Amino acid sequence: MNLLSEKLGKYTLPQQYKALGIYPYFREITSHQDTEVTIDGRPVLMFGSNAYTGLTYDQRIVDASIAALKKYGTGCAGSRFLNGTLDIHVKLEKELAAFLGKEDCLCFSTGFTVNEGVIPQLVGRGDYILCDDRDHASIVDGRRLSFATALRFRHNDMEDLEKQLAKCEPDAVKLIVVDGVFSMEGDLAPLPEIVRLKKKYNAAIYVDEAHGLGVFGREGRGVCDHFGVSEDIDVIMGTFSKSLASLGGFVAADNKIINFLRHNARSYIFQASMTPAATAATLEALHIVRTEPERQERLWDVTNYALKRFREAGFEIGQTESPIIPLYVHDVDKTFEVTAKAFDEGVFINPVIPPACAPQDTLVRFALMATHTREQVDRGIDILTRVFREMGIIR
Repeated sequence: MNLLSEKLGKYTLPQQYKALGIYPYFREITSHQDTEVTIDGRPVLMFGSNAYTGLTYDQRIVDASIAALKKYGTGCAGSRFLNGTLDIHVKLEKELAAFLGKEDCLCFSTGFTVNEGVIPQLVGRGDYILCDDRDHASIVDGRRLSFATALRFRHNDMEDLEKQLAKCEPDAVKLIVVDGVFSMEGDLAPLPEIVRLKKKYNAAIYVDEAHGLGVFGREGRGVCDHFGVSEDIDVIMGTFSKSLASLGGFVAADNKIINFLRHNARSYIFQASMTPAATAATLEALHIVRTEPERQERLWDVTNYALKRFREAGFEIGQTESPIIPLYVHDVDKTFEVTAKAFDEGVFINPVIPPACAPQDTLVRFALMATHTREQVDRGIDILTRVFREMGIIR
């Protein structure tokens, strides 16, 4: 055995959980993403998806993807920078920029590579990047790739953010980076207060709208629009793999910022461009989200219903204000056990353990779609209530 295999072979934690029968990852789904999916030949209630708008199998989107596939083929065989720009890429960017009230936009092949590629280009040596300590892993990786001085502040703690801002050189670029909706806890960044601090300290703001787009704001414009602060947010990014039922990501900002990124963001100019099918799917999903406000209304109806039921049942759900509902367990092994027991009874939920959260804050993540029914929510919550009580997590 070579040294590399010998070193990495010491990592046996997954095997230990598999031996206990509670390994919760890579469960094979043999149907399309929906409120119910098929796993091991049986139906399972899906409360582990990010498809908030419930559009992943909408026939209009499927048809748009097929039409693009037939017209353009399966891929672009290159980066946007060289031979990989299609007219539908440009159309999508223009529509997104207008939708978000920004001058311009760039589309990337994944949301992760937006943060990974954009953040290091926005700030460098002599600059500062200030991140919430619960920002998404892609933001963390983007921060690590930057040569800027990195400062972290406690989650949604504006006093701590101001302390960090006060440490910065007054004339240096200062970029505050936050999730609009925090993907594990479901709470929102206090953007109005962040904007106030931006103006006080002459900083800039970067908001990740991955879990806000399609869920919050007018026509699903996101958390920035929800708080009425879009004009004060310098850079807005988001993904297509959640509410927009596809794969990819974007960054929207003013012309000067986008022009720089278009020629310098490494994960844009050195990465193959979005496939034609994914681009067409995103365009169609964006049109549906904008023209069917009842979809957003249904999502919030079922979300508010679920929040009320979980609170009444005695679950600890933290400060969530979104269709992401954390059910706190506070123990890694029990978190895996809850996930396995719920799955055995027909409920798919996701365990959240370090590094996605602090060791003492482990939870299972229950997420809703506009297409969930109250009856499905009732079934899911009844099963989870029984499991949590049997394990002594709630009374």
